[in-house]
Amino acid sequence: MLKKLFFTLFVRPLVLIISGVHVVGKEKLPLKGPCIIAANHNSHLDTMVLMSLFPLSQINQVRPVAAADYFMKNRWFSWFSQNVIGIIPLKRKPTKEEGHPLLGVMKALKNSDIIIVFPEGSRGVPEEMSTFKTGIAHLVKEFPSIPVVPIYIHGAGKVLPKGEALFVPFIIDVSIGEALYLEDENNKAFTQRLESSIKGLEEKYYKV
Repeated sequence: MLKKLFFTLFVRPLVLIISGVHVVGKEKLPLKGPCIIAANHNSHLDTMVLMSLFPLSQINQVRPVAAADYFMKNRWFSWFSQNVIGIIPLKRKPTKEEGHPLLGVMKALKNSDIIIVFPEGSRGVPEEMSTFKTGIAHLVKEFPSIPVVPIYIHGAGKVLPKGEALFVPFIIDVSIGEALYLEDENNKAFTQRLESSIKGLEEKYYKV
């Protein structure tokens, strides 16, 4: 209930009305989970934009993966991040006792949730894509039948740049690609294929 209210009263008006979002390929979004959404990352607004693409009836099943050291840094922010946004906290360097770092993500996929991941690992320079990390490939190997939907986001890094607290009016463009599945390839090859897919969406955006 809290998550739906937050997205209805705050996130959707902010993302869809104040900023404006232009979407290409929305028909390629999954109608249900389990599924992995993989996108480039320049702003905290990226997560809100991606979650806003889904109908409110699905919002509780859409779970962004987020760094625990940032989103769990104090009690209130931790509660808000987990109960209102619905993040899956990911520890960058878990202890041996804490187990596999992707355990929470795997549990969510088994629960048929739609997972949002940013393969770059952290926000980079606005409108510049960093090299993807192979963590997503480890996840896909555990769930080879689950689709990975590549998405390119342009403009969120200008609306809310890293380190800034004020929004700048700017149209956000979202381009959704065809789902990828694990093939007979190693972690590095899959990661490169995913990165190339999202860069391909970026190239199409600049050609339009």
